Amino acid sequence: MLFLVLYVATVVAICLVTVWSRPTVAKDDPPAAPTPPAARPADPQSLEGVLVVKLLAGDITTTQYRHALEGLAARDEDRHPLSAPPDAGV
Repeated sequence: MLFLVLYVATVVAICLVTVWSRPTVAKDDPPAAPTPPAARPADPQSLEGVLVVKLLAGDITTTQYRHALEGLAARDEDRHPLSAPPDAGV
């Protein structure tokens, strides 16, 4: 029981030190230098990537996303069926 109490106290102390040691930025201080615009991420290279981008952008719903992935999986199964290795000596 003593071990549990000491463990919890240690975890709480570490959390408090982490929170209190976070740097704070004064609201009156101007930024040191203007930040460059964010780089545009690369375009997706696969259909799955396009679907993820559309899902995250809110263009399609999760149900539409799942349905599209089911279609991709079925198409992939038709094009590249999984073949099991032959049984050795059975």
